[in-house]
Amino acid sequence: MTTEVIEQGECDAEELLDSIENGTRVVVRTEAFGGEHEVTLRFDGETYYCDTPTRLHKHTEREEMLQCIRKHGYCET
Repeated sequence: MTTEVIEQGECDAEELLDSIENGTRVVVRTEAFGGEHEVTLRFDGETYYCDTPTRLHKHTEREEMLQCIRKHGYCET
């Protein structure tokens, strides 16, 4: 599995989702709670994962993961 590191808001949400569905682990550098944090987004073929510094989110549907990406501002749209 390859890993790509991006800055928050650097990409389009659909493009990001396509990348993780194609086997790329994406690390998003974000600013929250007064500091910089990294969030890891990945897909194992069945489950989407959003691993934050405080919690591991799991989604079974593509649309759920897309909403998570948008809700937390990892990408522009």
